[in-house]
Amino acid sequence: MERSLTMELVRVTEAAALKSARWMGRGKKEEADDAATSAMRDVFDTIPMKGTVVIGEGEMDEAPMLYIGEKLGNGYGPRVDVAVDPLEGTNIVAQGTWNALAVIAIADHGALLHAPDMYMDKIAVGPEAVGKVDINASIADNLKAVAEAKNKDVEDVVAIVLNRKRHEGLIEEIRAAGARIKLIPDGDVAAAINTAFDHTGVDILFGSGGAPEGVLAAAALKCLGGEIQGKLLPANDEELERCKSMGIEDINKVLYMDDFCSGDDAIFAATGVTDGELLQGVQFKGTKATTQTIVMRAKSGTVRFIDGDHSLKKKPNLVIKP
Repeated sequence: MERSLTMELVRVTEAAALKSARWMGRGKKEEADDAATSAMRDVFDTIPMKGTVVIGEGEMDEAPMLYIGEKLGNGYGPRVDVAVDPLEGTNIVAQGTWNALAVIAIADHGALLHAPDMYMDKIAVGPEAVGKVDINASIADNLKAVAEAKNKDVEDVVAIVLNRKRHEGLIEEIRAAGARIKLIPDGDVAAAINTAFDHTGVDILFGSGGAPEGVLAAAALKCLGGEIQGKLLPANDEELERCKSMGIEDINKVLYMDDFCSGDDAIFAATGVTDGELLQGVQFKGTKATTQTIVMRAKSGTVRFIDGDHSLKKKPNLVIKP
């Protein structure tokens, strides 16, 4: 992949964030998602790459744009896999709460897992705890391993978990082990990324969430030197067949970093739509708007935080006189 693509992706996520932020707190998650998707798609047409969507808004018959298999870019440049979530946290934006992101990841063609749209059990950690956790181990053992890796007591470890009824048992196990919990309403891509930054106060992610989001989180953690493990959770025979079509006969198979994102390179970008621990959300200030974006590349290990100022002035119509 070309280094120049790094900054091109920033334009993509900024555009999606700016459009979807207009819907914050209005209770209309579909409209917010549509705004982000349309904005992201428009910018893709200008980017010098030959991209194919492998994680997107759904199958072709489910999504008018950014559907799985759609070709992106201007037809020049490297051939890449593209994973997108134009608005990670549609409910978050609708309700005006924390940690909504516009997200994109790219990797060399064939490098990203074509994850089916189903639940996946996940565990994610930052660089200090890489190689120390095991999704098949007990919650208590994983918390102890993270505590030792980060030189702290288990009582000081913070686990982040989606606040769902299906996680009631998990939450009780974490509490019984003595750790603290941050419950979140949505947005487990942001939650996984936060495990790699000390100032977010998050040490480990537990629980089930969308498999496509697992791929996006894996691309980010690959850039950050972190780790995610996952196990697909098919809910019915149709989803079980989708696993088998991916070559996963054993649903207990653990997916590791190289299963999610193989090779030595990936580029990840996310722009805050609403405020979060890691990124500030879009702010509208008279004739301008501000954004904050994180963009990173696995091959170089570079992590950039980019503050953007965007003019909101309408450009005058061009009048051509005879």
